[in-house]
Parts: sequence; structure tokens; C-alpha cells
Amino acid sequence: MKIIACYSNKGGVGKTATAVNLAYAYAKAGNTVLLCDLDPQGASGFYLRVKPSKKLTDARFFEDVERFTKSIRASDFEGLDVLPANMTFRDFDVFLSRMRNKRSRLKKALVAAGSDYDVIILDCPPNFSTLSENIFKAADQIVVPVIPTTLSERTFDQLVNFFDQKGLPKKKLRAFFSMVQRRKTLHVETMMVMRKLYRKRFLQASVPFAADIERMGQNRAPVSVYAGRSAASAAYRALYDELENGVVSDK
Repeated sequence: MKIIACYSNKGGVGKTATAVNLAYAYAKAGNTVLLCDLDPQGASGFYLRVKPSKKLTDARFFEDVERFTKSIRASDFEGLDVLPANMTFRDFDVFLSRMRNKRSRLKKALVAAGSDYDVIILDCPPNFSTLSENIFKAADQIVVPVIPTTLSERTFDQLVNFFDQKGLPKKKLRAFFSMVQRRKTLHVETMMVMRKLYRKRFLQASVPFAADIERMGQNRAPVSVYAGRSAASAAYRALYDELENGVVSDK
């Protein structure tokens, strides 16, 4: 079982769109996939037309394997299941702070309840917290969308420094540029600077700023389902190929 976290300490960078489209790509490749939404806003579940279980509270998420598994929902796509979030997930940090071995509780819960899946993808809330430390410990890869702007450069630097301070393995960080507008000089220049500064951390794949991605909320489906020939769809396939196979698209 592989655990991939879609995480950013900055909101509004395309994290949930990345989680949903990567989950779909892994399922299309023949994997059994669980998309686990840890963000109480529940956007991943909304995109995939899945309603949350109100009975999966913070305590049951971490301690009740039966309730965890009963809360998993099938999506409309073969091989892709969803554990949708509900608003009680906002209390995860308070609950974790009271637990023993609090920084390893998430991985224990995922391994216990998700052992039937080839891949678990986590859609994570945008903050530094006890939950995020659990995510960093549990994940095999941490996929980080970064908008090529000065503020996003700063927040990515904060993430790298956090890993340094906590002694976490930075090789887990797999950043990529998101919501890219190549006609903007700032975007192009920032990408060049950050690739040079963090050359081991950044993937070659990038995802454009695209109306097709914005329409996920209307279509409530991954981009490749309703815009399979679009640049956005090709970008998410390239991201999957590079993460899974090390293949860099020439497009």
C-alpha cells in the first residue's frame, strides 16, 4: 500500500483538484484507490458526488476500524473509493494532542482500515499542526502544488524549513507548479528561480491555470472525464506518469 498526500501550507493552490485527478489517474491505471479527505470542508467528496458519514467523528476515525471502513463510499469510477470528510474533522488536532504516540496515529488508522487498497491519497487541510505532522510521517510521497508567485515561494520555503527543523526526510516532498500562466513574466521567472533553488524537490510536470479545472465544481468529476483532450487533462496525466514511473512528458 502506498500513501500519497496532497498537501500545501497555503490555501487556494489547487490541492483538492490535484488529489481528485491523481486518484482518478491511479484508478484508471488499474489500482484500487482510496481518496481520504482530511479537510473538514469536504471538497473532494463534493467533486466526486459522495456524501460524508456523520457518524465518523474524530475519535472513531482513529480508533474504530469498523466505523472507518463503513464510512468509505464508492465513487462513480471503477477502482476509486472515497472517505469523505465531515465538519467534526476540524477537531482532529485537539483529539490527537490527547493521544499517546500522537504523531503516528494517522498511519495506524490508514493501515488498519485501508489495507485492501493499492494507493491511499490524502487531501489535506492547509496548515502546520499535529495532523500535518501525522501526514508527513504517514505519507510515502507528499505532492505539493505551488503557484509560481512570491508568496507561494515563501510558503514552500517555510515547508522545507519545517522539515529541516523536525528532522523529516525532504525526499518525500514532490512539488510541482500549479495554476501556471506562462504569459506572465512573474510566473516564468519564479519557476526558473525555484527550480534552481530546489532542483531536487520539483517535478517537471506542471498544471496550467485552466477553466476546465475550474469546471470541476460544475461537472463534479475529474477533468479527464469531461475534458479528456484538454491541456489540463494532459497535465494531470503527466503528473501521474512522473510520480509513478519517473516519466517526464515532452508536452
